Amino acid sequence: MNVLEEPAIAIPDELERAFRVHHGLVFRTAYRITGNAGDAEDVLQTIFLRLLRRGRNADTLENPESYLRRAAINAALDVVRSRQADHTVPLPEEPSGLMQTEPAPADVSGLRQALTRALAQLKPRPAEIFALRFLEGLSNPQIAQTLGISQVLVAVIVHRTRQQLRKELRPYLGDRS
Repeated sequence: MNVLEEPAIAIPDELERAFRVHHGLVFRTAYRITGNAGDAEDVLQTIFLRLLRRGRNADTLENPESYLRRAAINAALDVVRSRQADHTVPLPEEPSGLMQTEPAPADVSGLRQALTRALAQLKPRPAEIFALRFLEGLSNPQIAQTLGISQVLVAVIVHRTRQQLRKELRPYLGDRS
């Protein structure tokens, strides 16, 4: 074996099947939060590497879709938080060297970045519930069942989180807030 070659890692068949079935869900969930395909790929790899290292198989989980969605949300929020802590700015995914005559795309981009920053400032539970509700499209009863909490608590957290985010995004929302 060449010194530069790494030994092959044996991936259990069950984990490989789980990856094939759920990788799209994990990637889309992470992309909605990070807004960056590279970061979403990193989250995808992180989630499945954690499962491999722990010797866990997504199929043996009670609800693999729910577990992987929650793991993706939390890992994506970690990526956003670490990016803010490092004071780095992600590169835009479209060419920015062209002169833009329409200000709307810049405003939407600014709003998206502000929302991502605001989500990263939230405590983990409200950020997760907000992401499940508004980025993943789950209903309050589905969130309550997924997290094992009451629907009333979900509704209260959603309401408070929306109010907090509305305050932080007021400059981008104008009179609509």
